[in-house]
Amino acid sequence: MLLFLKVVPRFSRNPVLKRTLAGLRQFSTSPNRFTDTLGYDEIPVNRIRNFSIIAHVDHGKSTLADRLLELTGTIAKNSGNRQVLDSLQVEKERGITVKAQTASLLYEHEGSKYLLNLIDTPGHVDFSNEVFRSLAACDGVILLVDANEGVQAQTVANYHLAKSRDLVIIPVLNKIDLKNARPDAVAQELFTLFEIDPDEVLRISAKLGTGCEEILKQIVLRLPAPDAKRESNFRALIFDSWFDRYRGALNLIYVKDGQITTGQEIASFHTGKIYEVKSLALLQPDERKVDRLVAGQVGLLGCNMRTSKESNIGDTLFLKKDKNCEPLPGFKPQKAMVFAGVYPSDQSQHPYLKNAIDKLVLNDSAVTVTPDSSPALGQGWRLGFLGLLHLDVFSQRLQQEYDADPILTAPSVTYKIKLKGAKAIAAHGGNEIIYVSNPALFPDTTVVEEYYEPYVLGTIIAPTECTGAIIGLCVERRSVQKTSINIDNDRIMTTYLMPLNEIVLDFHDQLKSISSGYASFDYEDHGYVASALVRMDVLLNGQLVDELSSVCHLSKAQTHGRQLVLKLKELIPRQMVQVAIQAVVGGKIVARETLKAYRKDVTAKLYGGDVTRRMKLLKQQSDGKKKMRAIANINVPKDTFINVLKR
Repeated sequence: MLLFLKVVPRFSRNPVLKRTLAGLRQFSTSPNRFTDTLGYDEIPVNRIRNFSIIAHVDHGKSTLADRLLELTGTIAKNSGNRQVLDSLQVEKERGITVKAQTASLLYEHEGSKYLLNLIDTPGHVDFSNEVFRSLAACDGVILLVDANEGVQAQTVANYHLAKSRDLVIIPVLNKIDLKNARPDAVAQELFTLFEIDPDEVLRISAKLGTGCEEILKQIVLRLPAPDAKRESNFRALIFDSWFDRYRGALNLIYVKDGQITTGQEIASFHTGKIYEVKSLALLQPDERKVDRLVAGQVGLLGCNMRTSKESNIGDTLFLKKDKNCEPLPGFKPQKAMVFAGVYPSDQSQHPYLKNAIDKLVLNDSAVTVTPDSSPALGQGWRLGFLGLLHLDVFSQRLQQEYDADPILTAPSVTYKIKLKGAKAIAAHGGNEIIYVSNPALFPDTTVVEEYYEPYVLGTIIAPTECTGAIIGLCVERRSVQKTSINIDNDRIMTTYLMPLNEIVLDFHDQLKSISSGYASFDYEDHGYVASALVRMDVLLNGQLVDELSSVCHLSKAQTHGRQLVLKLKELIPRQMVQVAIQAVVGGKIVARETLKAYRKDVTAKLYGGDVTRRMKLLKQQSDGKKKMRAIANINVPKDTFINVLKR
């Protein structure tokens, strides 16, 4: 058998052989596998623990997950274990977790075997929906804090997320081996902010493995067993899914009640469709095929779902014969907060880019896609993202995984508009409230009763000496301070109500700049707030250019208009006629720049004589330019639009 497995790489391109060998690999004598005699489904519910690791970005979640996998024998101990659960190239390059991953660990405590289901979660605010979904299958969490950097903005958000679900929290300080680590001070921060007893805080170094064994003991002792009933009818919650080109949509499920075996027929509560269970597996973190999953377990279920749209996150699966199934409490789908246009650099690449986006969206259900077209950039799409990092990661994956080279327009947000007048409401399908993310589609002010823009509740944790500069930056971005708490003598936590439109572009970069990189920022949706919004149009010699329209607050119209016309003056090439570049708000010109025309020196041949000869030649040239201006088309190259619109 082992000799046969050594030949596998040569045939790795054959999908049929790969699937055949996948079943054989579980019998390998490799040291990072448990023996097959072990029955995971025989472990009683009271010896199962489902937990998650939550923390701010770069506080060592994936490194701690590596150590726990090694200590439980799930993977072999070797120096090559570097963020085993971070499988995407973009995750390895950026050193961040983007997609939540799951692993089933076996741990022996006081002579009894315990099944620990670990879910490694992302730390960045843009992927908080991954954290929220993961917590639905958990009974407790490890709150990991960097002993060097202390409590950060996302630490606070994750703590409240776990508390809102009444989960047991095990506080852990990581990186105590660093020379600048301050574990006592950070433990005091946890007490100040969350009233966590410093004596209950575990102190570890995930990199060296110091104290990691104690975490496993505390998981067994402190966390409760899942509230699962094995004698009841089968019910399972889908809390994640991804797409496999050979097996369709694969569902990561938490089995709440009963049991499921391969070959049984199940139904989706959301869609009502019926499927036959084709495969069941535990993740360790690679797939390990099993014949059945029982209540309390987390596993992978394949049932020939054709697309990931059939797999609804938060849906309840139940047996086909069970007619009176009550659905499990799910969760609301995450709303896209930032929108950007995506266009191919050449229209001949449109089918290829469409195929790439479709495949990527199969594994990232949070992205919304709507077809869009632009006279300047051609056919494309308007994509909705959870935040700026989400947008960055998506475009990077397009380039790395599909060799696509798309043009991305500057990100914008969705505005809510309340219309007035029966005619205007009828023109918009009878809806008094409409949502618009494209400035070119903004309705005329005469039919609008009120504009609303999305606000967020932002949390900033920064050194005390940066407070003045941060307040100045937030006031400039139209933010309103809500609370201010001194964490200790050196750091302060402030919360602000902020317009999302003001922070989607460069707020985070400027915040890092004025705080020398020490400030951390996190935000959550706060809903829509009435606002004095205006649509700014651009006129070139009196001709409206829809593609250059934008939306801004009335108080910033003049500043924004001045910046826009100056940028256009640099980017538009000189023409044979003079070009007036104007920024207009509601018929009023708020900024103007003039692009001078190419002009021949018609007086070069004069060598003296009366001044009337000179004036006559200049007047002829002026009349010619005036006539040309009346009939000329202004040539604005595609590169100009791209440079103005792109990020």
